[in-house]
Amino acid sequence: MTTGERTRRWRPDWPCPVAQVLAPQRHGAGDPTYRIDAGGAHWRAFRTPEGPATLRVRPEPATGEVALSAWGPGADWILTQGPALLGADDDLSGFEARHPRLAQAWRRRPHWRMGRSGLVVDALIPAVIEQKVTGQEAFAAYRRLVQRYGEPAPGPAAGELRLHVQPAPEAIRAIPSWEWLRLPVDGGRSRPLVGATRLADTLERAGRRGSAELDRALTGLPGIGRWTSAEVRQRALGDADAVSFGDYHVAKDIGWALTGERIDDDALAVLLEPYRPHRYRVQALLAMAGAGAPRRGPRMAPRRHLPTGSSS
Repeated sequence: MTTGERTRRWRPDWPCPVAQVLAPQRHGAGDPTYRIDAGGAHWRAFRTPEGPATLRVRPEPATGEVALSAWGPGADWILTQGPALLGADDDLSGFEARHPRLAQAWRRRPHWRMGRSGLVVDALIPAVIEQKVTGQEAFAAYRRLVQRYGEPAPGPAAGELRLHVQPAPEAIRAIPSWEWLRLPVDGGRSRPLVGATRLADTLERAGRRGSAELDRALTGLPGIGRWTSAEVRQRALGDADAVSFGDYHVAKDIGWALTGERIDDDALAVLLEPYRPHRYRVQALLAMAGAGAPRRGPRMAPRRHLPTGSSS
């Protein structure tokens, strides 16, 4: 078991924008599993196959290197995974920014890459909590879940930074129904999450067999649909083709950016078909560029009740 600090230095073969690549691994500004310290280092707590781990990522622009440090039983595992997490495995082959708006977005972030954590359950827990609710409500519920049922992260970040590891699958399964409601997470999300954690090992194995296999495994579970599957595959596998179909804004925003019209998911599938296997890359680049449809009317407000949601 690794208890002390482990280190690694990695030199990417492109100017790796650490903050941009790691951003999808953070679920709201108050995410207890993710912190940025005063020196600009990024800290993230993971639950790896070898146990909890804390990873610190410190970019060093002067040398072109990235300094990685890790603590906990999973330290060696997460250090090995570090380059992939920072986009080293992202394959840009065949990607063409054919539309002027997309080409402009790509010029603004030419070094952005898709990272992959290799951890399905790590990505699944927040994704299920984010189903069918506002970001504000989802981030608050995830924060409370991690703080109440997770554990302090290994190493120094558990102190001043108050970094936490998200709950283990067995801890998720032990949460009573009334405690879920206090988070608040309604039954339409807590039940699918509890059910999925019963198959945690199966889902991790499916992830190792590839995105298509993981998609089948996830969408075959009650209460988990294509949106949630896509969100998991984006973060865990770095799947550049995993479009967030079913999202409240995605189809409208991409349609507006590329055609000047708000469209639905069916039209979005047709519009993005020529971009396979980079359809999600299109979504992400346009989102980072702010190339969405103008918002009309008030934002969706957090719910004041807890209905049972459908699959997402």
